This record gives sequence, C-alpha cells and structure tokens, in this order.
Amino acid sequence: MALNFTDLPSLYAHDFDTVIDVRSPAEFAEDHLPGAINLPVLDNDERARVGTIYVQESPFLARKLGAALVFRNAANHIEHSLSHHEGGWKPLVYCWRGGQRSGSFTWMLQQIGWRAEVVEGGYRTYRRLVNRFLYEDPLPHHLIALDGYTGTAKTDLLKHLKTRGVQVLDLEGLANHRGSLLGEMPGGQPSQKAFESALAAALCGLDPARPVVVEAESSKIGTLILPPSVWTALRCAPRIQVQASIEARTAYLARAYDDILSDADRLQDRLSPLRFHRGHEVVDGWLALIDAGDKLALTRALMEQHYDQSYAKSSRARTAEVVAQIEVVTLDEAGLNDTAARIERILDQL
Repeated sequence: MALNFTDLPSLYAHDFDTVIDVRSPAEFAEDHLPGAINLPVLDNDERARVGTIYVQESPFLARKLGAALVFRNAANHIEHSLSHHEGGWKPLVYCWRGGQRSGSFTWMLQQIGWRAEVVEGGYRTYRRLVNRFLYEDPLPHHLIALDGYTGTAKTDLLKHLKTRGVQVLDLEGLANHRGSLLGEMPGGQPSQKAFESALAAALCGLDPARPVVVEAESSKIGTLILPPSVWTALRCAPRIQVQASIEARTAYLARAYDDILSDADRLQDRLSPLRFHRGHEVVDGWLALIDAGDKLALTRALMEQHYDQSYAKSSRARTAEVVAQIEVVTLDEAGLNDTAARIERILDQL
C-alpha cells in the first residue's frame, strides 16, 4: 500500500534509509526530493519512445514495451547500484504520479526482502505539498532581515551567525547567485522548482519558535522568484541595518567579486545595458576603469553611481521596523566576528 503524506514536514521527516527517484534523468534534473538518488527505470529516450507509441499507435503496445524496459533497467539497478545493501535496507520510491514505474520497481525490491514503500501520488503529490507550503500557507517562521548597502558583507555575516548557533536562511546560497547585477556564480542557477525544493527543505529544518536571520532581498534573486509566503514574510520582517564606510565596502567587494572584476569582457557585457538607467557618460566612465584595470575605482564608482542609488530608492518604499543599526568599522574576519556577536546579542533581546 502506498504511503500518503499529508504535509511537507512529515514527508521530509521520513525514516527511510534512501529515497529513490525512478523518473528519467531529465525529470530528475529539473527537480526532485532533496537527498533523493536517481535510478531511472526509463531513460530520456525510452520514456519519449514509449510516450510516442502510446499516442500514435496503441496504449497496449506502449505498456508492453514499457514493462519490458522498466524490468530490464530495474534489474540492472538491483545488480549494480543496489547490490551492497543488506536485508534490512528500507528505501522510499517515487515516480511522476506514483504509478507503474515506482510501483513495479517497489514490487521488485519487496520481493527481494527489502522494506520498500512507494509515495502515493509520486512527485505530483510532493509538488502539491511544496506549493501549499510556499504559495498558500503563511510562513510559520519569525524572520529577522539583515539590511544595508551593497558591500556590507551580509552574506558572510550569515555564515558567521550560523557558526554561532543562530538560525539562518541563506537565500542567495540556495539560489546560487549573489543577488546583484554581477552576481552570477559558477554552475548557474537551479530551476525554479529545484530552488523551491531546497528552500522548503531548509525552512522545514528550522525551528519556528526561534528567530531566523535572512538577508534582505528583492523579490527575485537572479532569475529565480521568491515564493509568496517567503516574500511576504521577508517584506514584513524587522530589520537590523548594517552600516559601513564606502572605503570598507569597496575593499570588501573588490575581494568578494574579484572573479568578475578580473573578467573585462563579462563586465562590459553586464554593465553596458545600464546606459538606459544611468546614462552614457556614467557607463563610459565604468568601461574606461575596466580598460585601465582599476578594480577598486570601478567598485567604488559602481556603488556610488548605481548600487547605492538603487538601495536608497527601494528603502524609501519599505515600511518594516528597523530594530537596530550596527556600524561596522572593518569588514575583515575580525570585524565580521565582532559584528556577528553584536547581532547575536540583539537577537537575544528581541
């Protein structure tokens, strides 16, 4: 009998040894349950082939071919990928809708003696639970937003706070993007669905009774959209403002963004479209600094002529309460450690 999970936390809190996604590699790559492994019983081409036969020829012929492929591939997984498991192994299996692919594979595992179970409704059930958690229900967590101009090391402060035992939610880490025009990271961003899966899993792992520190963000991080429950909670979250001098922020950003500051072609490609917003003279000045290789001057110019102006404009539209302001003298390790300690003390008083 398939297992019925009625809410996302209960699904994430399962007690199975392994979660197995038997969908095709393409389906798995777009999104999957966090921590799942992919043992496809139909690969991408096989799934397309069976689907074509189902539509163009006969559902019976498609099921007959599909069954042969599923059992052949499942046998290969059992012989190779799963051969090391002992008799007490307990896997949880799912496919697209909890149908033939996961049912057939689970049956084979059970015949061996493994304590395999299948997710009722498969991946579609999982996505409904994620959607309800992130799009329909109010977020149960109490968010505290770190706010401040670009270059105040908010992302690094989250890491320092985490090492101190403070609950944090690193949205930029989950989105694999630094949240700015020049924020691209190696490997690119996950799909929207994969981002939501990682975000939901991170939230379900946090204690709603304790505050969660998160960096103040816009509604988009790169190309990814913050789901409504998170965005609503973030907009209303009390803010701790981190303040630092333009000199300290320039030095910090020049270190943190050295990868893109060292890539002249990429810089020019990203900055040239800003002519419409900042004017030709300003952008030409940036390009001249790129050609000169003056990273510090370029970084400062970008803050003064673009990022700080954007931040000031967005700040005027915010209504969330500012519960504390922290002036940071240096943004090196010592300064960040000291700032994290001060933030922790503020959280204890809230």
